Amino acid sequence: MNICVRGLASVYEPENVARLFFANARLVRRLPQKEDAVLARAGRRLAAGVRLGGKCTVLYAPAPADEKQAEYELASLVYELLKQVTGIRPPWGKLTGVRPVRIIHDRRAAGLSEEDIRRLFLEKYDCSEEKFRLAKSIADLQRPILAARGARDYSLYIGIPFCPSRCSYCSFVSLSTQREGKLMEPYLDALCNEVRAMRDQAEGCGLNLKTIYIGGGTPTALSADGLRKLMGTVAECFDLSKLEEYTVEAGRPDCTDAEKLAVLKEYGATRISINPQTFSDEVLARIGRKHSAADILRCFEEARAAGHDNINMDLIAGLPGDTVEGFEKSLSTAISLSPENITVHTLTLKRASNLVIGSAAADYGDVAAMLEKCSALSEAGYRPYYLYRQKGTLQNLENTGWCKPGKEGYYNIYIMEEVHSILSAGAGGSTKLVQPGGDKIQRIFNYKYPAEYINGFDTILQRKEGVSEFYARYLDPQTIG
Repeated sequence: MNICVRGLASVYEPENVARLFFANARLVRRLPQKEDAVLARAGRRLAAGVRLGGKCTVLYAPAPADEKQAEYELASLVYELLKQVTGIRPPWGKLTGVRPVRIIHDRRAAGLSEEDIRRLFLEKYDCSEEKFRLAKSIADLQRPILAARGARDYSLYIGIPFCPSRCSYCSFVSLSTQREGKLMEPYLDALCNEVRAMRDQAEGCGLNLKTIYIGGGTPTALSADGLRKLMGTVAECFDLSKLEEYTVEAGRPDCTDAEKLAVLKEYGATRISINPQTFSDEVLARIGRKHSAADILRCFEEARAAGHDNINMDLIAGLPGDTVEGFEKSLSTAISLSPENITVHTLTLKRASNLVIGSAAADYGDVAAMLEKCSALSEAGYRPYYLYRQKGTLQNLENTGWCKPGKEGYYNIYIMEEVHSILSAGAGGSTKLVQPGGDKIQRIFNYKYPAEYINGFDTILQRKEGVSEFYARYLDPQTIG
């Protein structure tokens, strides 16, 4: 399928609405002569047309004077046309954004009633009742947590872009420890220096650190001594006793052992992730994992033995070769372990992943039916606490974090709802500065790959001076240290 949008400076909304129905459609400048295509055009009136299997269908609507409004109304016209022609009703309706829960928070802040918000989702966005209830329940749970945020709060993200092997679905910056292991030591040296620089920036701005998240890649791809060095630097720079949460991803059992788990506990981690993705050995092999389901169980037992009492486990619905029954079995296994968090992702086909680059069409199973099995989480006492969506997610579905009462992952809530700044250290890091009480967001990017990060470290430090400049501009003139 091809998508052609004319007459607008921004084509984002019509393009992405069309992809709700045709996920792999490509944006083209000119309408092809015979191939299947969607045309969206703004002019004296709005027009949406589709050629599908040789049959053409067109809808028209009046054009508003405001161009931004025209973009949204043209997208809505495309949605109604493709819903009519394909017979498909996407579960999230016309919503193309990452953060549907944020819409509820923003509308409440603007003074809309609960009934007005419900109508917005069900009528204007054509969202299903089930998905709206999910988003609303999460917004209700988050409400008191977000209300307690301060203008100077922030979180710190530290990235480790190394893994034992690359999973087929992954598009993150992640180097093989076998091939690129020589970079790990100089990378860690630079990373520790950036953590110190982040501390200096935050102190100069009078900021309050709330959560730390060490992610990747796989942080436990570092040696035990490497973890001691990194987490020791963190402990030297920050008062860990004042943190709400300190998360470290220990997701891969093929590089996470009892010694490393003990280091994480000793150096202050209060929450870790052990991420099976699936408990099927066959599916694990298909996605490029070099461990078994038994290794995951061993890793979980060692984490409990080390004293970790707040553990997250990730599962992915729609992995190649998995089935509804297989996913249900993985979910049941995770629940039987009783981790404090279970995060259920829907497989996202990312352009930079090996799954998309190097493979033919795969059988991803009925992911909607897989997600229906998550009712077992509610029955086991878990409740949804954060949610986000991504482009390319199978069947236009979502990723949802579930937790036991009182075990919400604060960092996940803060980054998804964009309530305070996230200072990011490491290769591929994106610092997101959020204006206190406003809607201004500014990003500062690190170099993407470890070698670039190491060689361009002086430039990275210069860019990070933008943190002080941002807070001086949007908080008060006394925040520059």
